[in-house]
Amino acid sequence: MNKKIEDAYKLAKNEYARYGVDTDAVLNILKGIPISIHCWQGDDVRGFEKVNETLSGSGLVSTGNYPGRARDINELREDIEKAFSLIPGSKRLNLHAIYGDFKGKLINRDEILPEHFSSWIDWAKKQGVGLDFNPTLFSHPMAESGYTLSNSDEKIRGFWVEHVKKCRQISNYIGRELKNRCINNIWIQDGSKDLTVSKYRHRKILLGSLDDIFSISYPEENMLDSLESKLFGIGLEAYTVGSHEFYLSYAVKKNKLITFDTGHYHPTEIVSDKLSAVLCFLDKILLHISRGVRWDSDHVPILNEEIVDIMSEIIRADAINRVFIATDFFDGSINRIGAWVIGTRTVMKALLIALLEPTDILIMYENDNNLFARLAFMEALKVMPFNSVWDFYCESEGVPTDTGYINEVLKYEKDVISKR
Repeated sequence: MNKKIEDAYKLAKNEYARYGVDTDAVLNILKGIPISIHCWQGDDVRGFEKVNETLSGSGLVSTGNYPGRARDINELREDIEKAFSLIPGSKRLNLHAIYGDFKGKLINRDEILPEHFSSWIDWAKKQGVGLDFNPTLFSHPMAESGYTLSNSDEKIRGFWVEHVKKCRQISNYIGRELKNRCINNIWIQDGSKDLTVSKYRHRKILLGSLDDIFSISYPEENMLDSLESKLFGIGLEAYTVGSHEFYLSYAVKKNKLITFDTGHYHPTEIVSDKLSAVLCFLDKILLHISRGVRWDSDHVPILNEEIVDIMSEIIRADAINRVFIATDFFDGSINRIGAWVIGTRTVMKALLIALLEPTDILIMYENDNNLFARLAFMEALKVMPFNSVWDFYCESEGVPTDTGYINEVLKYEKDVISKR
């Protein structure tokens, strides 16, 4: 342990203790909160299929052309392991269906099987992490029309219904084999670029598709289903079938999880305020953390006010076991391993700030209607020495501090990425 970091931590520990916060206990809690890190940052959401990569199916794009993206499953795993080595705490890996171990064979999406992910399960066991899953309803010729599960063409719709059914089967298999519950998150890009007359018809079709998909039940100890909404997508600016209102209504009625992606709402909407409202009606929520800049641009998360507010709402609601936290961004304009590390460590820092909050004092001021004191104390907390606690946590976990990991990423780029 670096003596300067240890000494700084002791000072910070005493400072937080003045307000009744046990930093040792906080770090123990933080260590046990898993963050599900998305695999698709490593290769710009390309996957390992043999399909026409020029068909995006609308609604999704990874920008940038930084050298050295992962080109196959081995390179992706190598990059993920490097990122994991620079991130403290408990981690999971979030897979999309297009990242199966297809061994160079053309396996269409309605034909994928658990066996295509058995090597990922072996990898996860070696890494000591859990896995989560996502059906891939984009970047495929059958998604070219812009409609999948809500398509009026029975053949196209049936193809995608079968794909999601297979993904749920795979998720159950993953959770059972790892003895670690897998969350299967469903997002579809369905919608239209311009004014749409048949909104109701497409949503009724989607409703029927979901009912068909969920007609098969799996043990909750193996897998859970979540539904992810979106305000709009590229090429789908006027109408998105799977809106927030649609999926939230379905989740409440059918007891499914709702996914809040921090980039999927109007720029003036904030996810932090939605959590306490929805937790009154749903037992569990899935979070996808990204950073939108003017639109759902999936920038790397940074330590801003909203991400801290999101984590604070989770802690204040005592919902750490009810809210699953995942990352979801893809920036191909910078070192991709560095993007993973920045974004995931940011999420963990925000959690640490939330856990270090002496909430009882704030509630006391609030109950006394002493709103001045509440606001003043909130401002005082912003300059508390949380970074000393964070540095100590990183050292304790055997990973570099914030400035230390920069050289690690650059060395990996020189030794590995630059040679691809």
